[in-house]
Amino acid sequence: MVDLIRAKPRKLRPTLARLPPLTSLRAFVATARHLSFTRAAEELHVTPAAIGQQIRLLEDHLGQPLFQRNRGELLLTSAGQALMPGLTEAFDVVVESVARISGDEEDAPIKVSVAPSFASKWLIPRLDALRDAVPGLEVLVDASTRLADFASEDIDCVIRYGSGAYSGLITERLFSEAVLPVCSPEFARMHGLYRGPEGLRDAPILHEEGPERDPSCPDWKGWLRSNGLSGRLVEGGIRLSQSSLVLDAAVAGKGIGLGKFRLAEPDLAAGRLVSPFGSPQPVEFSYYFATTPHKAKLATVERFHGWLKAEARRLGALDFTPPAALPARIAIIAAE
Repeated sequence: MVDLIRAKPRKLRPTLARLPPLTSLRAFVATARHLSFTRAAEELHVTPAAIGQQIRLLEDHLGQPLFQRNRGELLLTSAGQALMPGLTEAFDVVVESVARISGDEEDAPIKVSVAPSFASKWLIPRLDALRDAVPGLEVLVDASTRLADFASEDIDCVIRYGSGAYSGLITERLFSEAVLPVCSPEFARMHGLYRGPEGLRDAPILHEEGPERDPSCPDWKGWLRSNGLSGRLVEGGIRLSQSSLVLDAAVAGKGIGLGKFRLAEPDLAAGRLVSPFGSPQPVEFSYYFATTPHKAKLATVERFHGWLKAEARRLGALDFTPPAALPARIAIIAAE
């Protein structure tokens, strides 16, 4: 007797000829980005019903669901999560390829996501230098503390203050950071701060709290201890949610705060701020440029990245590795 074994039908490997309809794939990418049929329809200039129909066609073609609803919220299934990254990147490459041959790439603005404090205190003051170094480059600055999602947002690159652990992105460290006491010259004289931290017991203290705060950044007690200084702080103080607000309040004479040197540098150099005592305390976080592998190949992103690297090299002499003395020009300002 011969045993008959029925072979399991062999699945055909997808090829260009066997791909699902591109309209359905495009509808999936837009819906996966927004997790909304309505917003996907707005992006593709069709109706939500048309998006739903294309998603059903794709699910029928693949034989499995790509989305599920949970209490009214649209979520990707495990199959949808597996499909999204590759398709998103593929369509981005298609868009960029078409833009390249149509001549639009060089003229298109790039969107850069940065934290508000970095935008206002570092990037915005350098836009004239950027325009001179990279003529014709148009930059849209998106100032936000929320995490940037390249898969769902129209973002070309980001500048982030952090540890540099950004999975799946091309990342480059630009420069380090350190904190130091900053206040207005008049405030320092009024409270006798040039003589040392003893005046802190009578001086309003500025504290940074909020999403931009670096966990490795010392508080006032930690900073004094690391500099071998003793000083009694006044109780209370003013608590602010962003680094830039600490610097603005210090310039306005509202108190003395631990400011981030990279952000405070223009105000220190101009004499609007002084650092009356101590030395910069390096922190673990640094500033990083990051983008996706395919965005990194855009000519506009390459030009912007090149300018950032040039600025970083220019700042190299002021890097805080190892912890060095305060830069001479700032030390002079503080002694005046």
